Amino acid sequence: MSTPSPTRFTAALPADCRSRLMELAREVNLDEGTRLFREGGRADRFWVVRSGSVALDVHVPGRRAAVIENLGSGELVGCSWLFKPYTWRLGAEATTPVRAYEFDAARVRMLMDADPDFGSALGHWVGQVLAHRLQAARVRLLDLYAPYGSGSYL
Repeated sequence: MSTPSPTRFTAALPADCRSRLMELAREVNLDEGTRLFREGGRADRFWVVRSGSVALDVHVPGRRAAVIENLGSGELVGCSWLFKPYTWRLGAEATTPVRAYEFDAARVRMLMDADPDFGSALGHWVGQVLAHRLQAARVRLLDLYAPYGSGSYL
């Protein structure tokens, strides 16, 4: 049995914080091929995948977008909502039908400001996700564009 990823919603957030966050959730269903966001767009929401798969990608001039990571159940889709200027730094597309929880970023940020414990827990979760995504992006881009790849077979 594998250990749950520390970036997954259920592993990363204490139960009380998950409950508080879920009070703001809206269930959504996304068709395969739905673009959740594009680089440079306004980051005003985020999602936690319930089922299905979402590809994170980065625009590469003169080439097809490079998929950085595929996200599944329990994974956070979108981190840019937490940091000014609230602009997406990556893109995301549903690669299968997706069921997700959608959150209004402004409402979540207000709750984070009002409750420092909640804000700290959520900020740490997003930080863990960002650290993981940075490493995934590095490995993937080296695999795609470096002469000998990343040397890592994660």
